[in-house]
Amino acid sequence: MNPYLSILFTLLFTVYGQVILKWRMTDLKTEFPQEFLPKLLAFIKMLFDPFIFSGFASAFIASFFWMAAVSKLELTKAYPFMSLAPALVFFTWNNISRRKF
Repeated sequence: MNPYLSILFTLLFTVYGQVILKWRMTDLKTEFPQEFLPKLLAFIKMLFDPFIFSGFASAFIASFFWMAAVSKLELTKAYPFMSLAPALVFFTWNNISRRKF
């Protein structure tokens, strides 16, 4: 696979994961308890939410594409593309948050 295509998929899966986690956490309106054990249980409960799980799965998949990219390119050539991720998350979230799912 073309390493630049791997970087593109890394960005897409990364952005999806971050946006879907933000959307779901905003939608759930969860307030975390201060105590450790109830907070841990709340996190575990959220992990089984299908959307949140897909966000974590997306990050996991992105890491495989990233490994494919850096195995073919020098890190100094591949890594600067990752600076697009925050901007893409920002613009995607601004676009999506105006609409209801």
